[in-house]
Amino acid sequence: MEQPIFVLDQASFGYQSDQPLVQELNLLIYPRESVVILGANGSGKSTLLKLISGLLYLSRGRIAAFGTELNEKNLQMEDFNRAFRQKVGFVFQNSDAQLFSATVWDEVAFGPLQLGLNPEDVKLRVEETLALLGIANLATRPPYRLSGGEKKKVAIACVLAVNPEVLLLDEPTNGLDPRTQRWLVELLVSLRQAGKTIITATHDLSIVEEIADRVIIFNEAHQLAADGKPQELLLNRQLLLDVNLIHERSHFHILGQTSHAKHL
Repeated sequence: MEQPIFVLDQASFGYQSDQPLVQELNLLIYPRESVVILGANGSGKSTLLKLISGLLYLSRGRIAAFGTELNEKNLQMEDFNRAFRQKVGFVFQNSDAQLFSATVWDEVAFGPLQLGLNPEDVKLRVEETLALLGIANLATRPPYRLSGGEKKKVAIACVLAVNPEVLLLDEPTNGLDPRTQRWLVELLVSLRQAGKTIITATHDLSIVEEIADRVIIFNEAHQLAADGKPQELLLNRQLLLDVNLIHERSHFHILGQTSHAKHL
């Protein structure tokens, strides 16, 4: 049987011991899975992404990534840190937190340069990535002058230029207009078909069915409430009510139907 990429065993995290943001989470994530993490704001979705990306360290429990424990000691080892950062790419919720270079070209070139690629290979990698995302026209633009949707595309380009095995996205549709949101969904579908492992944290139910083959749901106590197929979980209105993803009068489209959460 194929080995999981991430193994979480009784994983818990909190900035204060009496206020956990993730509680005793047991979870396996396998190669080429497209996983959506659902939950209300503050339920622990973003915290989980930061834990499996090595940006935060557990308070208790264990996380392993690619067969090696993901902790501060191992990430201080140059060889492991370099290999891990090449394999796992993170697209932040706020694109401004990710963009810092003078031009879009420089932004997208930064990751390949850190990998030690020669100038010609970096040039090719940047050109291919900009063309893939349809943003070659932005190459000489400073990121701070871009629209929100353009910044999101550039942030994704920066990650894809490194060609990671795993792509982590934190609330990727926040602030996007409908056209850019549709572009993003289609991109994630194509990356999924290309065999990337994709983990997306969101509370946007409208994109889940298209991009996910597995859904993980957090409740407001920061615990795992459900783990299963999108079609099964999204039709469980009581579950979605309990975890505060819908309210009693809300409705959303799934499986070609309109699902109504009736007033109780």
